[in-house]
Amino acid sequence: MLRVIQAFGLTSNPRKELPPAVDDVSFEAYAGHVTALLGAPGAGKTTVLRLMLELQPGRGVTHFRGRPLHRIGHPSREVGVLLGEVPGHPARTVRGHLRMLCAAAGVPARRADEVLEVVGLVSLREERLGTLSRGMDRRLGLACVLLADPHTLVLDEPARGLSADENRWLHGMLRAYAARGGTVLSTTDDPKEAARLADRVVTLERGRVVADQPAADFSRTRLRPRVAVRTPHAARLSALLAKEARTARRSVEVAQEGGNRISVYGSTCADVGEIAFRNGVVVHQLADETGDMGPGAGTPHAEQPSAPSGEPPSAATPPPAVEPPSAVEPPSVVEPSPAVEPASDPLPSAAENPAGSRAGGGCPLPESSVGLPPHISVRPAPRPLRPVRYEIRRVTGVGTGFLVSAVVLAVSVLTAALLARTGHTPQPRLLAAWPRELPLPPAALGAGLLGALASGDEFRHPALAADRGSVPRRLGLLTAKLLVASATALVLAVLTIGCDAEVLYLLYGRELVEVPGDWFPLGVSWLGLVIGCAWTGVLAAGIFRSTTAGLAAVVAVPLLVVPLVRKAVSGPSVRTAAGLPLRLREMFPLQWPFGGERYLEGALRMFAQPVGGALTLSLAVLLCAYLLTSLRNRAR
Repeated sequence: MLRVIQAFGLTSNPRKELPPAVDDVSFEAYAGHVTALLGAPGAGKTTVLRLMLELQPGRGVTHFRGRPLHRIGHPSREVGVLLGEVPGHPARTVRGHLRMLCAAAGVPARRADEVLEVVGLVSLREERLGTLSRGMDRRLGLACVLLADPHTLVLDEPARGLSADENRWLHGMLRAYAARGGTVLSTTDDPKEAARLADRVVTLERGRVVADQPAADFSRTRLRPRVAVRTPHAARLSALLAKEARTARRSVEVAQEGGNRISVYGSTCADVGEIAFRNGVVVHQLADETGDMGPGAGTPHAEQPSAPSGEPPSAATPPPAVEPPSAVEPPSVVEPSPAVEPASDPLPSAAENPAGSRAGGGCPLPESSVGLPPHISVRPAPRPLRPVRYEIRRVTGVGTGFLVSAVVLAVSVLTAALLARTGHTPQPRLLAAWPRELPLPPAALGAGLLGALASGDEFRHPALAADRGSVPRRLGLLTAKLLVASATALVLAVLTIGCDAEVLYLLYGRELVEVPGDWFPLGVSWLGLVIGCAWTGVLAAGIFRSTTAGLAAVVAVPLLVVPLVRKAVSGPSVRTAAGLPLRLREMFPLQWPFGGERYLEGALRMFAQPVGGALTLSLAVLLCAYLLTSLRNRAR
């Protein structure tokens, strides 16, 4: 049997004076099997998963088919992870989110529609992530982990918040995934769910493994059938049941669970109902359940012997190995079946999941004939396989960029109109809506903000395991972000000049919008300023992992770097670079093709300006810092 997951000595770092949440946890999960990590809330299940996925510092190692996660070239192809909520922008649509992840994982865009059909979200594909219910979010999370066709699924309480029908569908889906040769590791705090779903159950208690056993052994040693009864005469019925058991020489245990509820072990619903009917006891509930005997239970004890003759039965004292009243489940989770379902439940049949039945959130449950999405072939790579496509879908999938651009154009037009009214602003600054009192024009600030958004809010790499941390600082992904940010800044710069010129022409006439003679170098300087601010936002947000830090770096260029540059170049001893284009032309006797000296002059004029020089210096520093952090992460 192939061991796919091997966890060795997982131990979390101590928390001040408290013991570690997870201490020396070791277990294995096999291909073609579902393994359940069972434990009460706070037992350390989520911490174990985070240690396995290298999301949390600690000791120990986990191998996925013989390799730790950081040595796997394409982690999403090997491990599909669902921890907590689905990470994504709340304004992005379900289909747009999946198509963006398809570009990152290098799979065809049609894969998004395939997994949406499998998880039953086709009718909600245009819904925003922020509007999904808990159950629909769980379905979307499963769709995300299935995109790259991983060999292993690692799921943290995937059934939490699902209805009973959705629970059966989820169990059938995971069983089918394992039957196809995949490996499933899922956490749960419900022993009955673990017995129904898993082939093997690993039980945690206070951060330690207390049991690692097949599902059949787990059901025999941990679970026990019982009859749940609710009656206003609980004490009287308990005494009658004990008396009947002594008369018939049967071993029957009666546990008072609190209030008007009792649990009867060693009997059936029919026997309890007949005894209550014969003695005129009103019964409000009578149902078969499976009782949990607690994580420390071993082989179940024999039924409690009947009380000696002449002694009244003690119905208020729970028998050994029966969970305390506080741990008994409420009646809302009572199951209609008297026995634990087998671990190899098939996919839900049409009778269990009829067409048109509704799941939580108003979404029809998928037909059982849909099955799993087909296998695909993915080229291994530790980065977005289609970075430009990924970045374009990331930018256009939400309205933030369009909103920022609209606000920039409105502020720029209003500023240009006010500056023209005062009549003291030169025409280049007037068209750019750049008053001397502001460090940067609105277009440059907007481009910097859009660039910061590229590596700030969504700096987590969706192609890796969920919450793996920052995007790997790969040059391919950085180049894609810079290209898309440059295109966005270019469009914003052109639209700003065009809108400002149009409004000035309508309000004040033609004299304010005449094309200056040196329009080319001015245009190059303007485009260089806006694109440079966008690049500054991308690099700064990527280094500090924060949109705010990216925008702060953009604003810091004119406020902090420009004064330093002016101070460095000022003074009589500093020689200027005046006439550099002419001297370069003299070095090359042949004429520059396509008027190349004009382009060079425009670029040099931009660098000669204080803001241009400061921006160039800042970009150089940020790029070096980005590369250094990339090398440091690779060396780890």
